[in-house]
Amino acid sequence: MSHDYFHDTDALITVRDWLRFGVSRMNEAGVFFGHGTTNAFDEAAYLILHSLHLPLDRLDPFLDACLTEVEREDLKLVFEKRVKQRIPSAYITHQAWLGEFAFYVDERVIIPRSFIAELLREQLAPWVEDPESVQTGLDMCTGSGCLAILMAHAFPNAAIDAVDISVDALSVAQRNITDFQLQAQVHTLKSDLFSQLSGRTYDVIVSNPPYVNASSMALLPAEYLAEPQLALASGSDGLEHIRAILAAAPAHLNPGGILVAEIGHNRDALEREFQDPSLTWLDTGDSDEYVFLVTREQLLGQ
Repeated sequence: MSHDYFHDTDALITVRDWLRFGVSRMNEAGVFFGHGTTNAFDEAAYLILHSLHLPLDRLDPFLDACLTEVEREDLKLVFEKRVKQRIPSAYITHQAWLGEFAFYVDERVIIPRSFIAELLREQLAPWVEDPESVQTGLDMCTGSGCLAILMAHAFPNAAIDAVDISVDALSVAQRNITDFQLQAQVHTLKSDLFSQLSGRTYDVIVSNPPYVNASSMALLPAEYLAEPQLALASGSDGLEHIRAILAAAPAHLNPGGILVAEIGHNRDALEREFQDPSLTWLDTGDSDEYVFLVTREQLLGQ
């Protein structure tokens, strides 16, 4: 016999009550965590603190605080969206974090979660020797604009192009660029990969393109199906986009330029196809499986 616990929340009075309730309902429903948190406690705490307009890093002082009826209704709706509708938290709060940076997101864009972010925090050291000397950068498949914005902070003198095929995604990216007051440095461009970038060349290209293969797409949890499929699927083998990017990149890299790309779980498939020892796999998130770096000269076989 299944119960609808959401019809019986009158006894939940304090933040602690709602935290417990949220953890119980998420664990009971088996929700999927892959958009920022890894467990029900952290997710429930985030949803509560954000919904109540409290500091996201200060749960303890508020645990025994009583909530108003309106606040309790708000939390009930939030947890119903998360548990019953399987809407990812970032779409509920319209906020996603990469390190110290918070970005606006909604259903028009994939939720930011790129390993490239941590490399940009280090300004791509040691492969970029002098971050100040980078003049041009490209974020291919920019989505919410998050990596383009991190590039602008990593390379303060660089003009950055943020490129996507989706007009919807680019409008979200523009909102984030404006929020970070980077309109003078970061520019959005609609293009199917490099098709509209004729004559444009860059010192640094980063890309977190779609890379989910067809068999994995068929098995995605509901939370991922809430995201734009255009931003996830990449043909039968997951390599459709990266194949095209590797083919076109040399013409759009300046001498000494580098490409940094994320390819999910496709390292073995990519290495089998390209048999190219020049790809350098970078350590990110405790693994060297997900992100590679290659230079223009390596791509040209020089």
